[in-house]
Amino acid sequence: MPSTGLLGDRGVRDRHRPWILSRRDGGAQARGLSARARRPNVSNAIVVRDLRKSYGGVHALSGVSFEVATGEVFGLLGPNGAGKTTTVEILEGYRRRDSGDISVLGHDPGDSPRALREQTGVVLQQSENTPLLTVREVHRQFAGYFAQPRDIDEVIELVGLTHKRDARVRTLSGGQKRRLDLGTALVGDPELVFLDEPTTGFDPAARRSAWDMIRSLRSLGKTIFLTTHYLDEAQQLADRVAVLRAGEIVALGTPAELIGVTRRTEIRHRLDGELVVLETDEPTRVLHELTTRALAEGRELEQLEVRRPSLEDVYLELVEEPGER
Repeated sequence: MPSTGLLGDRGVRDRHRPWILSRRDGGAQARGLSARARRPNVSNAIVVRDLRKSYGGVHALSGVSFEVATGEVFGLLGPNGAGKTTTVEILEGYRRRDSGDISVLGHDPGDSPRALREQTGVVLQQSENTPLLTVREVHRQFAGYFAQPRDIDEVIELVGLTHKRDARVRTLSGGQKRRLDLGTALVGDPELVFLDEPTTGFDPAARRSAWDMIRSLRSLGKTIFLTTHYLDEAQQLADRVAVLRAGEIVALGTPAELIGVTRRTEIRHRLDGELVVLETDEPTRVLHELTTRALAEGRELEQLEVRRPSLEDVYLELVEEPGER
């Protein structure tokens, strides 16, 4: 069978194993991150195979494949124009795909079945509720769309808006409006929640509170599909992440695995007042040489710091266009 797409037969070969795109020698090869990382044989809330979408002559998605396990927090990362919004809108049933197979909670979202809509909640990147309604009235309005909604006061408490229950939407801050968006997504008691940039506009304390809320949803067994520009958010919340670049997934695995796939370590110290930065794949050897030399010369390694790459470092390297370095 001939290979298709940037990573050949990755849709079959890498179905259960995390991988990352290797650019060694300019080639594109999928490498498994670890046998230990294989996910258990559980049902999948989302299955995507060879998803493709074009706008005119522009390929927005070129053979995207991944799975999201039931009860998992799955993060989709990528720069603007990578195809995140197109992917999410197709999964939500808001946009038609050109080709590929998709299952969301056992349904094809392209058919927009009512049964699927009843089981999903969506927090859009931008939304607007009726400004003259109160927080409780908005929740009651959305609850009316579902056959078996959650208790609205319980939802309002869950998203931290109890003290604003009777406040009109127009009086809410940006962060409070995002909490309202999350509440309306949860009022139907969905099995799957799409969160598109859920903490945009939050201050640091509100972001931490939102993270706790998302963790509580996972503890209830909800499946969460998260898109975010905050790499620390993905690292804190996501069980696994996929990185999109130019319509193709270039990495897929847990945050720890994506960080661990690179052996590069940065060692910093000051010598005669000048900052010295060393990048190495052998930190133990380099650190031993530095300390041995410093001891022999009777001096300290001032401001010594050993730093492993963060998810943000790995992400920036992955989405960097070839030739930019």
